[in-house]
Amino acid sequence: MRSRDGNHSFTLRLCTIILLSSLALNAGEYLISYKYIVKNNVLFNESLDISKSMQKCKGIPAQTLILPATKQKNFIQLVSHHYNEFIDYIHRLSLDIRSKDTTTNNQINSTTIIILKTTCFKVDFNDNFVKISHLKQPYN
Repeated sequence: MRSRDGNHSFTLRLCTIILLSSLALNAGEYLISYKYIVKNNVLFNESLDISKSMQKCKGIPAQTLILPATKQKNFIQLVSHHYNEFIDYIHRLSLDIRSKDTTTNNQINSTTIIILKTTCFKVDFNDNFVKISHLKQPYN
């Protein structure tokens, strides 16, 4: 549809440039949650969930992790390739820790759960490295 001033082709070109530049930068926002359960000093369960954000995340980049780039520009494959470094990075963020100890017939049972609630991360792929930034919500 053409606007009143006749700038319909300019608007189309501008939208195309914005779309192509965002694809060229290969940046994205991902929602990540993490849960680590230890029962009686033995790892019971560890889960890391990653999904592409459907909406733009609001926040200020707080802590950053820089990893060397791989051939493929897929964030999930990058995390699986650098899993230990990424988990160490997550552990430095603010995590929720829940602990429960019970004693039954002089036997102590302990459970510790470490949780990273679903949090938004900004991921920028460059030629030589990948920059992962935790988006921290500003306080009002």
